[in-house]
Amino acid sequence: MRILEVNGLKKVYTTRFGGNKVEALRHVSFSVEEGEYVAIMGESGSGKTTLLNILAALDKPTGGTVLLDGKDLSKIKESGLAAFRRDHLGFVFQDFNLLDTFSLEDNIYLPLVLAGKPFAEMKQRLAPIAEQLGISDILRKYPYEVSGGQKQRTAVARALVTNPRLILADEPTGALDSKATDELLQLFSEINRVGQTLLMVTHSVKAASHAGRVLFIKDGEVFHQLYRGNSTNEELYQKISDTLTMLATGGDKR
Repeated sequence: MRILEVNGLKKVYTTRFGGNKVEALRHVSFSVEEGEYVAIMGESGSGKTTLLNILAALDKPTGGTVLLDGKDLSKIKESGLAAFRRDHLGFVFQDFNLLDTFSLEDNIYLPLVLAGKPFAEMKQRLAPIAEQLGISDILRKYPYEVSGGQKQRTAVARALVTNPRLILADEPTGALDSKATDELLQLFSEINRVGQTLLMVTHSVKAASHAGRVLFIKDGEVFHQLYRGNSTNEELYQKISDTLTMLATGGDKR
């Protein structure tokens, strides 16, 4: 079942005084099946961040459509967008986006509080997630009291606690050391194995090599894609590296 459909997506930015137009995305089309783990890669300026912002309903396309479970994101009223994101999407950011004045537990509860969920339900939802992520014993601590890896696990718990249809991850390993990166990527694989759909934007070949499919964006278009198939992480890592080299040297492979 297709959970996400992107059709002919286009995004044009006009400079401040209207003199120049920058085409950030052009004719981007792809779909994501329920339970898939997809990584999006591309050089800086390739359009992948613009794409993520549109998928997150934080920006609107100039043309084309984004359908989440068949619902056109551009047709959602401005007043309902925040609730739609909260109820259908989970977010994991490079810089964690945790509130330092809130405990880890309260940071995780925040989207449920905004949704008006009763405290008993919030506790019931969090308990198994916290155990799975290995953060049950630090929930009363504050972000400044824990490591980067623990902060990111908290951010993942916050993304999962709303039972989202899709998790969007923006450079999730960018602020982590190698040990915390390995732990997070293992965690993402475990979450995906139990059916959670993931879409991750990353510069990291290592992070992308854990995905089931890798899309490459170049000059605002989908340039190429790789499927894991029976490849190991190491084999997929090499294929991704080869494709990025081709991107950098101007190769043409669609």
